[in-house]
Amino acid sequence: MTISLSILEQSIQPHDFDLKDVLTETVALAQLAESLNFKRFWVAEHHNMASAAGSAPEILLAYLAAKTEKIQLASGGVMLQHYSPFKVVEQFNTLNNLADGRISLGVGKAPGGLQSSTQALQEGFASDTTPSFEEKLATLTHFTRHDFVEGHPYADLKAQPDVGTPLPLYLLGGSVTSAILAAELGINFVYAHFINGDDTLLKDVHTAYHQHFTGDTPNFQLASVYALASSKAAAEKLITIGKGFRVVSADGKKLNLNTREQVDSYVATLDQSYEVIQQQAGRFVGTPAAVLQQLHDFHTTYGISDFIAVTPIEDAAAKQSSITALGALLPQLKILEKVV
Repeated sequence: MTISLSILEQSIQPHDFDLKDVLTETVALAQLAESLNFKRFWVAEHHNMASAAGSAPEILLAYLAAKTEKIQLASGGVMLQHYSPFKVVEQFNTLNNLADGRISLGVGKAPGGLQSSTQALQEGFASDTTPSFEEKLATLTHFTRHDFVEGHPYADLKAQPDVGTPLPLYLLGGSVTSAILAAELGINFVYAHFINGDDTLLKDVHTAYHQHFTGDTPNFQLASVYALASSKAAAEKLITIGKGFRVVSADGKKLNLNTREQVDSYVATLDQSYEVIQQQAGRFVGTPAAVLQQLHDFHTTYGISDFIAVTPIEDAAAKQSSITALGALLPQLKILEKVV
């Protein structure tokens, strides 16, 4: 079983960067990840956040594809609730065609921003007829596989250009419900361990995904916070986030946020009761040897072979150093693969 490492880049603005330079740094990180033989480079989608430059992953992926040669690229993820599944598949089929099959489509249920950006992104939608996220994901999945049932309104509709093989599809989520949704559709699942590192929840999500999987080969990937340095104390100092927040409103809507300031901004827009739950991020933080041991433990315990690194490190040089140290573990992971 091949053990792989990938990078999920959120294009967050460091203190010493102008926002216009953040995407340039994202390109440099993708090229670094390629040189170190990481498997895949993911890019995120956020809206109306002063510190986040990654608002259009489909555009950024096109540029990254032109600036790299071999590394796999993916959205992590497109916030599907805002968009037409048909249009999203058309965009990613086009990208995959131009990039010689290096593109994967990752989607998420979260809005990627607060209420004002959601309202702007969904302006003109008829709320009483708009499909649910679950319905949109099912439609998107069928478009990638060309397998609508006979008689479906879209049965004769094909998202072009047809790349010949199904577009690799991932759902990014942080709950048992999301894991089951991905499993029942038979698609890959990326667990947002970097939002909630609770071990019990991870076990429940992992079990639910495998128990409900309907496809050929289940693929459960773990996205966590990573920081590597010469000592654990030095690595801890690099991290700019450690705890996140989940706001659960009375109508059942849930939103994950990174800072108390974001929580305060969001709850000010609510006209109903709510609960704020503090969450500890799942982390691989410490010396290279310690992180290698953690990877070994997770691989042994869960059988997880695909690990994704989120590196919320503000200092650009320190971030590149941490990613380089993580990449240096890849040969040892190959040895580990033969042993376990």
